[in-house]
Amino acid sequence: MTSIAIIGGGITGVTSAYALAKRGFSVTLFERHRYAAMETSFANGGQLSASNAEVWNYTGTILKGLKWMLKSDAPLLVNPKPSWHKLSWFAEFIAAIPHYERNTVQTARMAVAARAHLFAWAQEEGIDFDLKREGILHIYRDKQGFEHAGEVSKLLAQGGLPRRAVTPQEMKAIEPTLAGNYYGGYFTESDSTGDIHKFTNGLAAAAQRLGVRILYGQDVTSVSSNGTQAVVKVASQDGQPCVHTFDSLVICAGTASRELAAQLGDRVNVYPVKGYSITVNLNDAASQAGAPVVSLLDDETKLVTSRLGVDRFRVAGTAEFNGFNRDIRADRIRPLVAWVEQCFPKIDTRSVVPWAGLRPMMPNMMPRVGRGKAANVFYNTGHGHLGWTLSAVTADMVGDVVADAMRAQTPSPISVSGAKAVAA
Repeated sequence: MTSIAIIGGGITGVTSAYALAKRGFSVTLFERHRYAAMETSFANGGQLSASNAEVWNYTGTILKGLKWMLKSDAPLLVNPKPSWHKLSWFAEFIAAIPHYERNTVQTARMAVAARAHLFAWAQEEGIDFDLKREGILHIYRDKQGFEHAGEVSKLLAQGGLPRRAVTPQEMKAIEPTLAGNYYGGYFTESDSTGDIHKFTNGLAAAAQRLGVRILYGQDVTSVSSNGTQAVVKVASQDGQPCVHTFDSLVICAGTASRELAAQLGDRVNVYPVKGYSITVNLNDAASQAGAPVVSLLDDETKLVTSRLGVDRFRVAGTAEFNGFNRDIRADRIRPLVAWVEQCFPKIDTRSVVPWAGLRPMMPNMMPRVGRGKAANVFYNTGHGHLGWTLSAVTADMVGDVVADAMRAQTPSPISVSGAKAVAA
């Protein structure tokens, strides 16, 4: 039986392990924490949002970024201190602007396909992850944002996702708890929300039942491949490296993927884009009644919400380009709390849990899925802000690519970018 190592126990690593185990491979997953989903997959916005498939490679994004650059509470914040990594990433980001429409359509297509896999897996394995299939309401405070959303909706429709414009009155009917005045909105009934941490841990347990060996507390120090055998070195308690060998290797290591890829002779220019979230504990009946059930995306503040069960309300967003800094900054959390108090005044915000995570983001906003230069090296990483949304379909994609490669044993380097195979 072909042995495969997976590096990373977040949503992409666990879904990949599950997909490969279902295909009959012998899978070992390495995760440096004691549990699955302890970093970027811990407390994200919760949205399974095909309607948020618009890539960021848009001239308007750059103009907003320049405007916000000196505001510490801005939705997008860039540390002006230069680094080669940051400069190269932004250069490639700008170079991808001409592909904005194509990549948005392709992302929407993948997001729609991902639903079928994720819901089927959850049902088959009996995973409870606070799923709510109540749709996502995008809210707009001005005409310009609303009209741009109309253009985006045309691209989403090309990707197989219908969504409809709604008036302020219809918005109130869709989510009665939402306070404030708005120009209009777009509602995607087919979108949903859920707890990524609960799902990932539930699927990890299911993968173990299928025979996947998950090694927690394993800090991978290096990886290598000669094309037929992959080597994974892990730091041990006594300081001596522990060496494991496998037939193949899949990198699902989030923001660490760039460094691991370099060791394997590949360039995967993932940048750690920090996002923040708060989980508001709804400890009283008034707060529970005053919190929304329908998920929201506020275009002006770039914040998203999800209702997780009866007594939790998640608000997340912002993008911070500040390297591998994981600090939870009070000046970045404060606007999230203020937004809740403004839009949902009946929620008591005395019990709020802040969090920050590093999104692994590629410059073109498209995940890196498929083959590396070595015939037995594969990638499923770089999903950015849509890791939760796309994870099930990219896991299935990498499962097919690995299966095909193992059958054919073809040495030519092939990669999958989005939904089609292209030359690397």
